[in-house]
Amino acid sequence: MLKKFEVGPQAYRDAMSHFAGAVHLVTTDGAAGRRGATIIAACSVSDTPPMVLVCVNRENPKNDAFVENGNFALNTLAARHEPLAVAFSGVTGLPPEERFALGDWEVLASGAPALIGAVAVFDCELVDSKELATHRVMFGKVTGLRIGDNLRPLIYHGRSYHVL
Repeated sequence: MLKKFEVGPQAYRDAMSHFAGAVHLVTTDGAAGRRGATIIAACSVSDTPPMVLVCVNRENPKNDAFVENGNFALNTLAARHEPLAVAFSGVTGLPPEERFALGDWEVLASGAPALIGAVAVFDCELVDSKELATHRVMFGKVTGLRIGDNLRPLIYHGRSYHVL
């Protein structure tokens, strides 16, 4: 039986590094500007109506653009998209314009950038968001879909990228 004890941030991050997740780019565009971020914290909420949730770090003020624009696209990445995942994670220091220049994009109904060649794209209207601890949980009603080829997805596990 596990004993109850204080779970510190580093221990929590170490345990979460064992969690394997699909890699996505969440993108937005509108009056607040174009923004994109690499995430693994995304999942389905409902199929009626179709709804997803995504989590972004709210301590980065640039992520306010998602709420201010009221839209986002959840772009599920294929194995070949690892350079995009790295660039949009921020570790390269590339400015946003150069990050977007690494991919081919189109605009779907919401106005958010959709990655051409993604495994899937969920075009979303933001319907709610909640601020919890360090993150903002955003709920999006799926207003458009694009299903790509059945490509091998990019996975993040053990603090590195892998292919399923």
